[in-house]
Amino acid sequence: MKKTIPIGEGVADFFGTYDGNIKYLESLLDVEVHLREQDLTVEGAPEHVSLVERLLRDYSTLRSEGISLSGDDLKSIIRIVSEDPSVTLRDVVTGPRQIEAGRRRVSPKTLNQKLYMDAIDRYDIVFGIGPAGTGKTYLAVSMAVRALLAKRVSRIVLTRPAVEAGERLGFLPGTLEEKVDPYLRPLYDALYDMLDADRVERFLERRVVEVAPIAFMRGRTLNDAFVILDEAQNTTSEQMKMCLTRIGFSSQAVINGDVTQIDLPFGRTSGLVEAHQILSDVPGIAFVQFNDGDVVRHPLVAEIIRAYQRQSVPSQEPEATVAPTDPAEVSGPGSGG
Repeated sequence: MKKTIPIGEGVADFFGTYDGNIKYLESLLDVEVHLREQDLTVEGAPEHVSLVERLLRDYSTLRSEGISLSGDDLKSIIRIVSEDPSVTLRDVVTGPRQIEAGRRRVSPKTLNQKLYMDAIDRYDIVFGIGPAGTGKTYLAVSMAVRALLAKRVSRIVLTRPAVEAGERLGFLPGTLEEKVDPYLRPLYDALYDMLDADRVERFLERRVVEVAPIAFMRGRTLNDAFVILDEAQNTTSEQMKMCLTRIGFSSQAVINGDVTQIDLPFGRTSGLVEAHQILSDVPGIAFVQFNDGDVVRHPLVAEIIRAYQRQSVPSQEPEATVAPTDPAEVSGPGSGG
């Protein structure tokens, strides 16, 4: 199908620097787009041509309402809408698409990232499962910082299994934070990216932000807290159950992990894998599945992940897999999952 679309006033901003957004559209939707004076000619599958026309029409309407978007924002939105044509540009722009997290404005870069952020807003417990580089940790910390600064919670608790250290962790020199620092560094990095260093240090000193290996969670009840469990694929069944049952009143938890990178000893079942099997139908709990298309690091990272997936060896735990799901699936009450 080939169609000529008139260009309204202000829509030229949609094209981006050196027509970068148009080239991005072409690569995502497998269409050919040509700009001729005040007309845009689009050639491709009928549904994709219609989608380009709708994007331009929606953008023109938003511009007339005084809503402007940066080039990076537009690229992210174009990708989200291209992955799910039922989502309109207005849905993405006016929905909970961008949040204020300290000194950062954080936006989802893919549809699954948007679903993940939406799920954190809607559910008390959210599992983010997928490969490295998909933004699970960064987005979880940004949502936690937003909740803390808005006084919806009184503290943030960051935890992660220290698989390599095992029981020897307690014998290492230094404070608790110094002992687990190498294992929690991605969480620290996200915090320091969103808050100035002095503020982070004050929060740590006052225990407003608390970091601890998962073993130190036993026996506690975490009320009015935002809990993030990172690298959850390396929890044992007992650790996962223990962590989930620590959650108290007015609290929420985000559990992240990559089931293709389980470092547990041979014969041990991943607590994340087991939790997915047991809790997927429990009301109030959502599961968001990421894939290599959600990787937002260097473009080669996604290719590396795909290459390893093609050449992956049989797992040491045959049961340690997550049942296949739609790439954009969110499981939870009311979501059909």
